Amino acid sequence: MGGVSTVGDRVDRTDRVPKQDRSRVTRQRLLEAAVACLAEHGWAGSTVSVVAERAGVSRGAAQHHFPTREDLFTAAVEYVAEERSTALRDLFPDGAAGDRRAVVSALVDLYTGPLFRAALHLWVAASNEEQLRPRVTELEARVGRETHRIAVDLLGADETRPGVRETVQGLLDMARGLGLANLLTDDATRRDRVVAQWAGLLEETLG
Repeated sequence: MGGVSTVGDRVDRTDRVPKQDRSRVTRQRLLEAAVACLAEHGWAGSTVSVVAERAGVSRGAAQHHFPTREDLFTAAVEYVAEERSTALRDLFPDGAAGDRRAVVSALVDLYTGPLFRAALHLWVAASNEEQLRPRVTELEARVGRETHRIAVDLLGADETRPGVRETVQGLLDMARGLGLANLLTDDATRRDRVVAQWAGLLEETLG
């Protein structure tokens, strides 16, 4: 009897694996589709049905993974933010204290892509949606802390020195401002000059 039970358990586990894989793939497709829709159509035009259609899944499947619209979009922005953070670290696997201009440029790039555009729409929606606001506020704080930690590591910044923490945060605030400017027009030329200037300021401040 014990042998039969073991075989049955092994068969059950084998049957479950493909379903789990499909579930993960479906969830990832929904998250990526949600960010793309939010970036392209804004909050008003990004319904669960629109996202499900773009992801190639049924509305029911979408709601199985994310019961509410708020669940879907906050999870989507968080997911892509984590992916971008990982990609940023992977650009400098051995650290980059010797090439601060490259670090500044990479940080600025975080705020000029579809993730930032999607997050911006989510922020605007949260300012008018009481149910969404606390979730987005908490998400933004978490993403902001992680981005700050990455910036400190990559820049080789010593935050025990007076003014260094504020300088790093100022860099991130500046990058966000450049991202906003880029929403309306291609701001690449001016952005390159600002990146060069900030890299020089960081060299003077961080040593």
